[in-house]
Amino acid sequence: MADRTRLTPAQITEALGHIPQWELDGDRIVRDFQFADFVAALGFIVEVGALAERANHHPEITNTYSHVRLAFSTHDAGGLTEMDFKLAEAVSSRVPWLRATPAQD
Repeated sequence: MADRTRLTPAQITEALGHIPQWELDGDRIVRDFQFADFVAALGFIVEVGALAERANHHPEITNTYSHVRLAFSTHDAGGLTEMDFKLAEAVSSRVPWLRATPAQD
C-alpha cells in the first residue's frame, strides 16, 4: 500500500513530473477531463470510483455534462501523500482506453 505520510514540497514537485497534465492546486492535485458526452463522462467517473474504492482513497469529483474534474488530497495527512500520486497515475493509465482528452480552457 502506498504511504500516507505528507510529502515535502520537493517530493511533490518530483512526483508531479510522473503525472503529466495534473497540476498542483493548493494542497491537492487536479486534472480536468473532457469527454464526448455525459455518458462517457459518467463511465469514467464509475471507473475512478472503482479504483478509489479498492484503494480506500477517494477523490473530489466534479461533473458538468461532458467535463470531469478530479482532485486528490489526503485530508487526514493535511496535504499530499504518495497515495494521491499513485491513484492519479492509475487514473491516467485508463484515460487512453476511455478516449478522454484534456479539457480545453
